Amino acid sequence: MTPLLSVENLSIGFGREESAVRGVSFEVMPSETLALVGESGSGKTVTCRAVLRILPKVAQIRTGRITLNGKDGPTTLSELGERQMRRIRGDRISMIFQEPMRSLSPLHKIGNQVSEVLWLHRGASEKQARKTVLEQFDRVGFPDPERAYNSYPFELSGGMRQRAMIAMAMVAKPDLLIADEPTTALDVTTQAQVLGLIKELQRETGMALILVTHDLGVVANMAEKVVVMHKGRVMESGTAADVLRGPAHPYTQQLFDAAPAIPEAQVVGLPPPQDDLILEMNDVSKTYTMRSGRGWKAEKLIHACRGVNFKLPRGRTLAIVGESGSGKTTAARIALGAEPPDPGGEVLFRTSAGADPLTVHKMDRTRRTAFQRQAQMVFQDPFSSLSPRMRIQDAMTEPLEIHRIGTRAEQRDRAAEMLTRVGLDADMLKRYPHAFSGGQRQRLSIARAMMLDPSMIVCDEPTSALDVSVQDQILTLLEELQENLKLSYLFISHDLAVVARIADEVAVMRQGLVVEQAPPETLFHNPQHPYTKALIAAQPEPDIDRPINLKLVALGAGSPDTWAEAFRFTDSVIPSLVEMEPGHKVRCHV
Repeated sequence: MTPLLSVENLSIGFGREESAVRGVSFEVMPSETLALVGESGSGKTVTCRAVLRILPKVAQIRTGRITLNGKDGPTTLSELGERQMRRIRGDRISMIFQEPMRSLSPLHKIGNQVSEVLWLHRGASEKQARKTVLEQFDRVGFPDPERAYNSYPFELSGGMRQRAMIAMAMVAKPDLLIADEPTTALDVTTQAQVLGLIKELQRETGMALILVTHDLGVVANMAEKVVVMHKGRVMESGTAADVLRGPAHPYTQQLFDAAPAIPEAQVVGLPPPQDDLILEMNDVSKTYTMRSGRGWKAEKLIHACRGVNFKLPRGRTLAIVGESGSGKTTAARIALGAEPPDPGGEVLFRTSAGADPLTVHKMDRTRRTAFQRQAQMVFQDPFSSLSPRMRIQDAMTEPLEIHRIGTRAEQRDRAAEMLTRVGLDADMLKRYPHAFSGGQRQRLSIARAMMLDPSMIVCDEPTSALDVSVQDQILTLLEELQENLKLSYLFISHDLAVVARIADEVAVMRQGLVVEQAPPETLFHNPQHPYTKALIAAQPEPDIDRPINLKLVALGAGSPDTWAEAFRFTDSVIPSLVEMEPGHKVRCHV
């Protein structure tokens, strides 16, 4: 059988540097899914961009041949002119990019951006294109296709923007779809639904798929063939069954070893002792008012958090888990005093064991400054949280300057010490953030948070966009810092495998409510709430014999109206959080 796409001995370089991709070869058959696996910098994305000829200007295809076979015979993509390539991009070959917010135009509505494919490649009229696009939006799971069509990208959640990218890539029914990390930053339930959607669309249209990922669990659920890349070279290739069941190359085995997993041992855990609490949140709610945009419509209340009660013991880790919009980050911002809670709620912080509690949202300026030295935050996206115009030394010493701590020389020494502590070299202080990899930038964010010697750190999705090997390094670093410095962590995540490793207690949130709370050993092996079960079922495992149960995911991740009677809630009827066993609370009607 003739392959749809053939890549032979491909080498790509940048400027005068050594080739970043060297001697890469693989084939993709019609209707087949090929997974390109490897960590950041392995050459996966550059290889795929070479297929579409959308490389940066400084890049050169130094050797190799890329051939697309179709009804009209073979086409050598690596030799085509730009005008001919424009006819192929978006028509015969489409691509889903890793970060939809950066790939979608912020100035144009979603519907217009997706319709453009049909205007350019099919000559469709505006009316025909609108009809087709609305059908595709319905197909990819938009609850309100009309609203999505008329929305700008910033008005959609990350999961909805990714669905828009899938609709754009699929609307012309391409022969080949290249999906570059299509689910990296998505919640596990949304990821499971997006993967199921791609597979279903693939069955319907018969297209081939190149899936770029570092997640072996995603590979196990999607791919027939696997190509493992490292530092621009192919380390191992073969069928998914062969590679996943018996990885032959040490690098592939290293990826398996680094992947976090929910532990198998079914040991019932007990909550950590709560004698010395560093943080206490009592009956915390947060309500936002959203204007309708139409003068005759009433304002709408958004309940970001509702009746949250958290207790964080000193030196321990409390993890908050849930999908986008569940209220995780809002709860964390309230804990840090960045947002005030609604009347009736309170946040208490104790600077040391036995000290009188401070009410975070009622502090005066002097106390707030002192509190900010004690409580710091590591943000989800280290690139956007570090100023691109500031050298690392300036970014790290800035907190010390604000709090007037030490001389300039002492501040530089402290920055160098922190870099060394997080596994970086002190001579990196003169660099800018763009000169670091994703994992290094996350280490820099942790080092910056440590500059003031805090006792509590809020970690907001600190590993969500990292490769499994880098993720493992960051988690190990956080564990070492906690053990050595007795730090307390409020850890926000949607990845249960990460939470299982680092947390002492886990709270699962949905629509602003804590629906289940327990130690990880109890929660993962005796889940009671349908949403918790969906989160666990949606966790992809690098085992080809254990695919994601999409029905169970859809049941728990769906509307609360579809849950079993004992767990249902509405805006007016909310069940209580009931203790089912010591330390295990579930929101249900008793």
